[in-house]
Amino acid sequence: MLTITKLQTGYGKKHVLHGIDLHVAEGEVVSLLGRNGMGKTTSLRTVMGLNKAWSGSISFRGNDITNAKPHAISQLGLGYVPEGRGIFPNLTVHENLEMSRRDGRWTLQRVYNFFPRLKERYTNWGNQLSGGEQQMLAIGRALLLNPSMIILDEVTEGLAPLIQREIWSCLDKVRADGISILLVDKNIRALLPIAQRHYIMQKGEIFWSGSSDDLQRNRADLDRYITL
Repeated sequence: MLTITKLQTGYGKKHVLHGIDLHVAEGEVVSLLGRNGMGKTTSLRTVMGLNKAWSGSISFRGNDITNAKPHAISQLGLGYVPEGRGIFPNLTVHENLEMSRRDGRWTLQRVYNFFPRLKERYTNWGNQLSGGEQQMLAIGRALLLNPSMIILDEVTEGLAPLIQREIWSCLDKVRADGISILLVDKNIRALLPIAQRHYIMQKGEIFWSGSSDDLQRNRADLDRYITL
């Protein structure tokens, strides 16, 4: 589904990614872990064409998307929920969703059924929503692209525990729908039941990779590379 090979990039003269390799198979849920500043968000932004790759390659469903435009990447079926959510504050919930709607299994009604709170607030402006509601809106907007894969950056950061559980439950349903997922999050306990594999980044490189069972067995050694 997604293959990243020897990817290098940075900002100006600052070298951030040092040749990372990562892949996500069809229907698979994969997490990208690591402390702040290790290159996780840069990796996701480069996949989505928001940062320029210096070298290496990115392939999605057999298409070379290295340095492709973000709109062209999304049209291939890759949805993105960025850190900070990226909600348009001066558009209503309904208008935010309409902007990304494409024909397919995920319809407006299905998103509203998935997130009833959005249906209740469909006339509210984006900046009138709580953090949890904005995150639901960002996920709903990505699903309306009818993607084969979604990428989520810090999907539960700063949310109340009850809202976090709701988001994780929704992502588990997205996984069950056959959509591949690559996500960054710090909630290891919530990640383990839904993700098959994990990558840990350290200073712009993939330091470790393995299954959820592998991660559980090695938590004592790996926690210092994951937690803040």
